[in-house]
Amino acid sequence: MKQIALLATAAIALSACATVPAPAPQQDAFMANLNALCGQRFEGRVVTTQAADADFARSRLLMHVRDCSADEVRIPFWVGEDKSRTWVISRNEEGGLTLKHDHRDPEGNPDGLHWYGGDTASAGTANRQEFPVDEFSIELFNAGNASVSTTNVWAVEVHPGRIYAYELRRENRHLRVEFDLTRPVAE
Repeated sequence: MKQIALLATAAIALSACATVPAPAPQQDAFMANLNALCGQRFEGRVVTTQAADADFARSRLLMHVRDCSADEVRIPFWVGEDKSRTWVISRNEEGGLTLKHDHRDPEGNPDGLHWYGGDTASAGTANRQEFPVDEFSIELFNAGNASVSTTNVWAVEVHPGRIYAYELRRENRHLRVEFDLTRPVAE
């Protein structure tokens, strides 16, 4: 009985040592770069030339960095009059970062493919983080007849005083939108 009590005490002590991994300094710096933009809006443009992006390329693209904290930043992304998208970049339990795409209808309800994205697989840099598609999103894409997206890798770049970039890559697909950080806009 005494041995069981000792083993239980040791197990509790060891479990207290199990902590969430510390975020990489590069990811801390990346989140700080995002937070430095909080409250500002910027116009962007599509810089890639694929036909699939023609509607985006013809539309006014606007991002608004808001709802900022050290652990999460929400960035509504408007394409013309379509205000359904928000990028959510947050810290995750594994010590890395997560990018999610929050799609909502005009009443604020989840719309279509919603909350897809991925988690960082490396520390990245203070200026660029990559987010390979996560398992939740793969299941969502397969169920939503969007299996072409199951190999997506998204990237976000923040080059202070220059550009913010959002990127999507997969086989036969590359979309990159760059926002001019030198010229905040009112709306």
